[in-house]
Amino acid sequence: MFATILLPNFYLQAIARHQPKLREQPLAVLDATATKAAILQLNEAAENEGVRAGMTPSQALARCLHLIIKARARDCERQLSDILLHHAFMLSPFVEATAPGVCTVQFMQRIRLSEKLQNVIDLLAHCDLVARAGIAQNPDASFLAAHRAEPVLEIKEAKKFLAPLPIETVAVEAL
Repeated sequence: MFATILLPNFYLQAIARHQPKLREQPLAVLDATATKAAILQLNEAAENEGVRAGMTPSQALARCLHLIIKARARDCERQLSDILLHHAFMLSPFVEATAPGVCTVQFMQRIRLSEKLQNVIDLLAHCDLVARAGIAQNPDASFLAAHRAEPVLEIKEAKKFLAPLPIETVAVEAL
């Protein structure tokens, strides 16, 4: 069995983790080291103003003049990754840092997995982090389940879970 723990909007959480007032305002994150600066992630307030991922900062500001644009905070991202790994290792010794804000955990026993993952999500919430978790027979299905979780989703049969999803959803979430 596998579980994926996901910190949605990882780059955004890294920046706004200790700034609750910042989280309430339209906020977007970009990678300042990229050759062409583009919005990587944004919060719901920015999305409601018409800002979309992939826009240039000037396009985003044209949609929302009071948008706050921040560059990725790599030190904070490393701290969040360490916190995530620490909590994942509380579940099992078989942990992989799969991607920024994503950990995959392998379990040898299926005993109370949903309950254990809910406890980890609660602990992460005490660290001012929003997390989701998916449980499935393979790592890919657990990853997709984590994207759909509120906050924990266990998939018994991956085919039944994946069948109704549009291919665009599977392709985007797999990135």
